[in-house]
Amino acid sequence: MPSAVLDGINTRYEVIGDGPPILMYAPGGFDATIDKWRNQGVYARVKFLEHLPKKHRCIVFDRRECGESGGRVEAVTWQHYALQGKLLLEKLGIDRAHVMGGCMGVSCVMAFAVAYPQATRSMLCWWPVGGAKYRIKAHDRFSQHLAFVRASGLQAVVDLKDLKPFNADPKGGPWASVLRHDKAFAAAYVKTPGYERIVEQMCRNLFDRDTSPGAEPEALFKLDIPALVIPGKDESHATSAARYLEECLPKSQYWDVPPEGQTEATAPARLLDFLAQAGTGAAAG
Repeated sequence: MPSAVLDGINTRYEVIGDGPPILMYAPGGFDATIDKWRNQGVYARVKFLEHLPKKHRCIVFDRRECGESGGRVEAVTWQHYALQGKLLLEKLGIDRAHVMGGCMGVSCVMAFAVAYPQATRSMLCWWPVGGAKYRIKAHDRFSQHLAFVRASGLQAVVDLKDLKPFNADPKGGPWASVLRHDKAFAAAYVKTPGYERIVEQMCRNLFDRDTSPGAEPEALFKLDIPALVIPGKDESHATSAARYLEECLPKSQYWDVPPEGQTEATAPARLLDFLAQAGTGAAAG
């Protein structure tokens, strides 16, 4: 599978299908990899990567700090994730694309559209993360990681026998996936100055509200970009977060179908219909 160095960070990616491009920010929280589009929960059920590539060029990738992509110890923001996607499009010679996200990837889409509106043809927001329970859970995950680091040190993180992604085991922290496959990164990681401050700031950067994070509402209000919002309904994907995006995005459509009605028979067709409308400039309302 190809990879590209973007902003100094290696990015694993795949291009599937042909047609108008869709940049796809994967679901999976801090384990947002290409494979999640195929094998995680609702995505395994709706099979987007079997249907969307029939009419579109789907650009999927491991988000930085996830899967086989690299990372850098810094106070990561949503803008960092947006930049990764933009540089990947530039690497592929693409000026403008539909931008889709699942789960935490929706917040990346919001950041991308605000930073690069001219490069954003439309936004597809599948199950945006958000809600008070989601924020509390995210902060607790960071706190558990820092408690482990304070008690045992950074070398103990590297030495964990079964180093799992941050989602699965907070002890490994946000860079766990990179530590698993990059020995040079691990050697530098244990010497990181101000590590606790960096992690605390990263948590505040990413999870600063009880609704869908990613961009300020004042910036979303200004976007003249068609958007389709599809709601989830659980502790990580509060329906209120989807409604919030519907409210903040002037050209939004809200697919008012509960998760149990979002199936392979209904979901890809709804997305393809929206993409066709967005391609003709008729997707508002």
